[in-house]
Amino acid sequence: MIKILKMGEVSNEEIFARENPTANVADAVSAIISEVRAGGDRALLACTERFDGVKLSSLAVTREEIDEAYRTVEPAFLDVLREAAENIRAFHKNQVREGFRLGKPERGIVTGQKITPIERVGLYVPGGTAAYPSTVLMDAIPAKIAGCKTIVMVTPPGKDGKVNPAILAAADVAGVDRIYKVGGAQAVAALAYGTESVPKVDKIVGPGNAFVAEAKKQVFGVVSIDMIAGPSEILVVADATCNPVFVAADLLSQAEHDKNASAVLVTDSTELAEAVRDELERQIPLLPRKEIARASVDKNGKIIVAEDLKQAIEVSNEIAPEHLELSVENPFDYLDAVKNAGSVFLGKYCPEALGDYFAGPNHTLPTGGTARFSSPLSVDDFVKKTQYVYYTEDALAKVSDKIARFAGKEGLDAHARSVTVRTETK
Repeated sequence: MIKILKMGEVSNEEIFARENPTANVADAVSAIISEVRAGGDRALLACTERFDGVKLSSLAVTREEIDEAYRTVEPAFLDVLREAAENIRAFHKNQVREGFRLGKPERGIVTGQKITPIERVGLYVPGGTAAYPSTVLMDAIPAKIAGCKTIVMVTPPGKDGKVNPAILAAADVAGVDRIYKVGGAQAVAALAYGTESVPKVDKIVGPGNAFVAEAKKQVFGVVSIDMIAGPSEILVVADATCNPVFVAADLLSQAEHDKNASAVLVTDSTELAEAVRDELERQIPLLPRKEIARASVDKNGKIIVAEDLKQAIEVSNEIAPEHLELSVENPFDYLDAVKNAGSVFLGKYCPEALGDYFAGPNHTLPTGGTARFSSPLSVDDFVKKTQYVYYTEDALAKVSDKIARFAGKEGLDAHARSVTVRTETK
C-alpha cells in the first residue's frame, strides 16, 4: 500500500527517497557493442535470434511491409495518428531558431552564429511488453522539422519477425527514411558504428530498457545522444477540491509503465490523501498490468501531505519530476513557481496521457531528477550551432595589442605572435 507522509513529521530523507535499483549491465553491453563492431549485420542477426528469439534473414523493413501495416491498422487509429502528428508538428515548428549576425563586412568586423541540421539521426523505439507509436512521432517529427537529411529508426521485431504495424504506420506518417528490425544494445551499437545495412548516424535519441540506456552511455562521444532515460515518473500536486478517482487514475497511468516507475501525490489535504490511497487500492486490481502497477506503487509510490500548496510546489521542485500535474484551482497562478519539471499539465482535466499521445508537446522528457538541468526533446536536439568571426586588417590592428596582452597573461606567446605578426609585417 502506498505510504502517506506528512511534512514536518518525517525526515527529508524519507520524503525524497526513491528506490530505483540500476541493473549492472555494463559488461554485458560492452561485449554486445564489441560483437556488433566486429561482426556487422551477421552479429545483429545473431543477437536478434539470441535475445528476441527471432531468426531473420534481413534487417531492413521494406516498402511492402509498410504498405501492409497500413492495411492492418484500423482506419480510426490512423486518423488519430495523423491528427496527433499534426498537433506535434504545430507545437515543434515554434521551436525552430534562426542564426544571427552582428556587424557588417564593410565596417570591418562580423561575428555570428549559424544553425545547421544534424545530418543523420537514429531513433530508438522500444518494443517488448508494449509498442509505442507515440514515441515514433515524438522523436521523428522534431528531427524532420529541424531538417535532418536522414532519419533512421531501429525497433525490435515481434516473435513473428515483423514490426508492430502501428509503429510502421507512425514512422511513415512522421517521415522516417529507413527502418530496421533490431533492438537492444545491439541496435544502439549499429547506429553508432554502422554495419553493412544500418548506416552510422551522428546522434541517437529515444528511450529504452537498462541495456539500451547503458549502450547509449557507452557510445556517447562516438555519437551524440539525447539523454539517459530512466523509469517513468509522475508527480501530482492536488488541492482539496480534486476528485480522488481522477488523481489515482493519473498516478497509475505511470505506475503501469515499469516496476521502478515513480508515482507521487503532494497535497495540502489529509482527506484527499486518504481518499486517493483507498482509490488506488480499488483501481489497481482492475488493471491488466496490475502486477507492474502494484510493484511500482509499493516501492516508489508515496503521498506527501504539505502545509499548503506553496510548500507542495517546493517539494515538487526538489523532486524535479518528469511529468508534473498541477491539479488545482487556477493552475496558471502557480505555473511561475514551478522551476524543475519536464512537462507540466495544468488543471483537473489535463491528465498526463494527453501529453503522451495527442496535445503536441514532446513526451521524451528528463527523468531521475535531471529536470533540474535538462529539457524535453525538441528541435534543438537535432541541430548544431556554428560560430564565425570576420575581421579586416585594420580592425585586427586596432585590437592586436589587447589580444597579445591577454595571450601573454596565459603564457601563450605563439597565440600572441599569430596576431602581432600580421600587424608588424607590411
